[in-house]
Amino acid sequence: MEKIKLGIIICDRYNSCAGGKCFRALEKREGAFKVYEGQDVELAAYTTCGGCPGGNIEYAPEEMKKNGITVIHLATGFLVGYPPCPHIEHFEKFITEKYGMKVVIGTHPIPQKYYLTHQNMKTWNTSALQKAIMLTLTDEKMRLRYD
Repeated sequence: MEKIKLGIIICDRYNSCAGGKCFRALEKREGAFKVYEGQDVELAAYTTCGGCPGGNIEYAPEEMKKNGITVIHLATGFLVGYPPCPHIEHFEKFITEKYGMKVVIGTHPIPQKYYLTHQNMKTWNTSALQKAIMLTLTDEKMRLRYD
């Protein structure tokens, strides 16, 4: 079985994030990383989008690809921030088209505190955001573990 090399791009508003929830979710194969159950995976890059409107999106994937990364995860922070990133669909399309890399939206499960706020505000009621949160929307017990 061949090792899958991943890169994570986080929203720049969380630029001081140490990645703990993402790393834990990858190790436990939770949230969007559940798709790698039973597979050998290496996290080989971690960076920010560069700030709105995502200037680093133009360059970081190229560097990641040169280093053998085949899948880029756009972190859960793009979905749970207030408001959710308005550029996430463009990032996904750009990276896929320009670099031919697979893009997965999400990393760790959505924390319960964010889930409740977004449910109350109805911010995820569009079809695009419903699709985007699909891999990170877990049950309440798991959401509470990521609070």
